[in-house]
Amino acid sequence: MKIQTGSSRSRARHGGGRLRVLAAAAVAILLAATVAGCSSKPAYCTDRTNLENSVKGLTSLNFSGGVTSAIQSQVSKIQTNATALVNSAKSDFPSQTSAITSSVDALKSSVTALASDRSAANVATATKDASNVVNSVNSFNDATSSQCG
Repeated sequence: MKIQTGSSRSRARHGGGRLRVLAAAAVAILLAATVAGCSSKPAYCTDRTNLENSVKGLTSLNFSGGVTSAIQSQVSKIQTNATALVNSAKSDFPSQTSAITSSVDALKSSVTALASDRSAANVATATKDASNVVNSVNSFNDATSSQCG
C-alpha cells in the first residue's frame, strides 16, 4: 500500500488559490480604473472655469494704466481662455463653441475700435458685444452643467 503525502494535491490547491487571488486583483484594478474614469470631468470643464473667471474679470478691472488698456488686456485674457475652451470642446458642443468664438471676436473688434474712438456708439457696441460674450458663455455652461457640475 502506497501512502500519498498529499504534496501534489496541496500544490494544486495553492496554485489554484494563487490564480484566484490574481484574478480577484485584476478585477479590483479594473473596477478601480472604471470608477476613477467615471468620476473625472472632461478637460473642457477647467477651460470653462478659466473663461468664466476671465469674463467676470471685466467687472473688476484696474484702470491705473488707463481704461482702454485695462479693457484690452482683459479681452486678451478672455480670447486666450475662449480659444482653449473651444479647442477642447468644439467636437462635443459645436454650436455653443461657435457662438463663443463669434462673440469673443466681435468683442475684440469693438474694443479695438473703442481704443481709437471713444464715441458713444463704440461704447454701446462694446457693451453689447460684452453682453453677447456673457450670454454665449452662459449657454455653454447650461449645455455642460451635467458634465462639469
